[in-house]
Parts: sequence; C-alpha cells; structure tokens
Amino acid sequence: MQLTRAADYAVRVMIHLASQPEGTVVSNALLAKVAEAPESFLSKVLQSLARAGLIQARRGTIGGFSLLPSGATASLLGVVEAIDGPIALNLCLTSGDPCHRRQECVAHGVWIRAQQAMLAVLSAAKIADLVSAKAGHNTLLNISQVADGSNQELVSSTQLGSSKAISSTAQPRSAPKGARRVTSGKQI
Repeated sequence: MQLTRAADYAVRVMIHLASQPEGTVVSNALLAKVAEAPESFLSKVLQSLARAGLIQARRGTIGGFSLLPSGATASLLGVVEAIDGPIALNLCLTSGDPCHRRQECVAHGVWIRAQQAMLAVLSAAKIADLVSAKAGHNTLLNISQVADGSNQELVSSTQLGSSKAISSTAQPRSAPKGARRVTSGKQI
C-alpha cells in the first residue's frame, strides 16, 4: 500500500494551515506552492478536506482556506481517509465481501495485525502534534553549499549537535567549477 499523492498533499496542506495563526486564510496558490502540488489538482484535494469538515473555504477577493478546529485536532488517519477513503492494507481486509480464501490463508492474521498497527500509528499522529514537532525541528542551510550555487544541503539542528555532523557539513561535497579543493594541505 502506498499513499496517493493527493493524500500526501493533503497532509502537507493541513500541517501548513495548522502552523498559521488561528483564522488565517491562505490562498490556493500559496497552498499549492507550500505543498509542491499543481494548483488545479490541489483544488480537488482542498474540496475534499472541506467536505470532511477539516478546513473551510472562503470565497471572494481575499478568499482561500482556513483550518477548522476539527482540522487542528485531526489525526493523519482522518486526513488520509478524507482523501482516499478507508485504508486497507489488503483487499481481504475491506468491509465488503469476505475473502473466500480467508479460512485457509495463513497470511490473513499477519495482514490483520499489520493493518491494526498502521491504523494505530496514523490515528495517534495528530496534526497539532506534527506542527509542534515542526516548530522544534529547525533546519539550517549549509552555507558552504550556497556560495557556488550547487545543491543546497539541509542540516537539522539535531545534526548540528554532533561533531561528526559539523565536520561533514563544514566543507562542500564538491568544489565549485574552476575551483581547486584543498584537503589536508594537498591540492586535488
């Protein structure tokens, strides 16, 4: 089982909206940028979140979307199911017709336990808790990567606490074009 892109975008949107001051209205365009999603596709996701009572759509010149109280207390399971419907790890776990192989299937018990564990984890992960975790997890840009315009490396504040992380991020992984890299006094 893999989450759909729509569910992934929905989680990103919910975390962003929950990190804003209460009552903040955020435009579809900004949410699309934050979620790194196509704006037209995200519109459908936002409509599903609104139908589920997690966010509120506001029309007009200053229209957009705001988080409802139920959205702030929602779990990841609630967000994902608002987009994708009930989650089932395997077809035999759906609420429809029972699998005709259930009696002799030795894997069925494993599927049930895995499903229960997954649902428990997603139910326990609340949007508000994720916002708190996001606020405590500052990311810093490795300045050595910015100077030459190469790929930027994000270093978390927890990584910066270890000397190994500091020494590994102190130098860019590749030298800028045309520059010589000096290591241990020798030019490479």
